[in-house]
Order: sequence, then C-alpha cells, then structure tokens
Amino acid sequence: MIQTPDDARRALATIEASWNAAAAHWDADLLTNVYTSDALFFGGRPGHSVGAGAIRDYFASYEGLIESAALKLVDQAFVWLAEDCFLAQGYGEFSFVLSGGTLSHSRLRTTLTLAMQGGEWRIRQHHFSTTPESPPI
Repeated sequence: MIQTPDDARRALATIEASWNAAAAHWDADLLTNVYTSDALFFGGRPGHSVGAGAIRDYFASYEGLIESAALKLVDQAFVWLAEDCFLAQGYGEFSFVLSGGTLSHSRLRTTLTLAMQGGEWRIRQHHFSTTPESPPI
C-alpha cells in the first residue's frame, strides 16, 4: 500500500490534536503519551531526552511556568519511511499562557518522525529549533 501526503496530513492532525488536548492544561503525563516509549526528543531546553521517562521529565520541568499551550503545525512536508512510519518537517506555531496569564508566541522549525504503535500514531522522534539568523560558520 502506497501512503499519500493526505494520509500523512490526517495522521499529523491526529497527533496535533492529542498534543493540544494534553497541553491545554499542561499535563506532562498526557503529553508524554503522545510519544513512543523509546522516542528521541530535542525540545526548547538544553539536553537530549531519550525515552518516555526523560520526555516526561522535560514536560514536567515547565510545570508552574506554562499554564497552557497550543501548537499549530504548518507548512509541513512529508517523506514516507515505511508503511507505518513517516517524517514530517515544517514549522510549529506555539501560543502559550504562562503563569500569571502572560501570553507568549513562538514559531519554531519542526522535524517529527511519526510511527504507528499499538494501532495509534505516535511521535518517535521530535526536534524543534529556532531558525538561525545566519549560517553557523
């Protein structure tokens, strides 16, 4: 079976909805459930989170700082790696409500590898970063 960009868009929309539902009240456990148990994760803090426990710790490190968040994945391009795995790369537009009700917004480059696990799409690899102002040379 050949997978199409529309198949990838639907799967990514499911992931985005799950992530947003978990981030609506910043729940580290629910956010972690969007990822595979062996996921690799580069987020907005220094360090590399490998596996569900480290990813949960990453999200928990924002408790008390982030009250809620919403993510919109835009301008995504797709490459199918296997029937049950694909790469999505583009941009993520984040809207945050920080402690005290302060609003924040950021736009980051996104690379996600999604894999079917237990009959559900989950994130297996996550790398978000800022866009460099100039080449790092």
